[in-house]
Amino acid sequence: MGSRFGGLKQLSKFGAKEETLLDMALQDALAAGFKKAVFVIRRDIEKDFRAALSGKYEDKMDVRYAFQDLTKLPLGLTPPEGRAKPWGTGHAVLCAKEEIAEPFLAINADDYYGPSSYRALGDFLNGAEGALYALAGYSLKNTLSENGGVSRGVCECDAHGFLKSVREFTGLQRKGLDVSSNEGAIFDGEELVSLNFWAFTPDFLDILSNYFEDFISKNISDPKAEFYLPFAVDRAVKEGRAKVRVVPTAEVWQGVTYKEDKPAVEAFLQKNRAGFR
Repeated sequence: MGSRFGGLKQLSKFGAKEETLLDMALQDALAAGFKKAVFVIRRDIEKDFRAALSGKYEDKMDVRYAFQDLTKLPLGLTPPEGRAKPWGTGHAVLCAKEEIAEPFLAINADDYYGPSSYRALGDFLNGAEGALYALAGYSLKNTLSENGGVSRGVCECDAHGFLKSVREFTGLQRKGLDVSSNEGAIFDGEELVSLNFWAFTPDFLDILSNYFEDFISKNISDPKAEFYLPFAVDRAVKEGRAKVRVVPTAEVWQGVTYKEDKPAVEAFLQKNRAGFR
């Protein structure tokens, strides 16, 4: 919804070709061998979204649409009166369940992840089966904004590179040589963090469905409660229902959390993205 940005970040355009970050995501996914895209959107932006972005790809890949409807809930429950906020990233992925029958990536539409991340997780997904998933792990120092604090899921991994836990920290920003957080934790910037760039097999959607039922039964009356995708993965790992390999990437994240981020993102793309103009 772009509350800090002040509008639909997903439709913010860059360069002479007026490309969005989602354009670049789709280009990188296509180059890495992906042939299908499922867009999870709100119904009220469908017309603008198709006209401005997704319609350009309907002749290049299998394009599907899923809608994050906050009124369609399990267990016969209904949302509290006046709730407009979506139920979170975990619910967004779950809304695409009917359109997914193969191993898949789940990404944010307003983040620039870099082409090598798509190749690395695409390679992981070739032949993927069962409850073994993957996460692109970005160095914290490569994911910060110069214009304010950001939220990141900091990963704890075992000696073999598998995820043990992911904990969300907010207000992360550079303070001298370190990175501070609202929670008081201090980081050196080398920590691996999640930017919601996940690789799953379809069976994860059944786990997600179970967890969402549990979440909604406990939080139906909370007007601000959100079912976050990293929390669901973290729970599955801790319960022994899944294993997640953290795949480190040297890519530098770009995003428009704040309007003031846009010039810096444009300059980065001009310098680092092949074919960008």
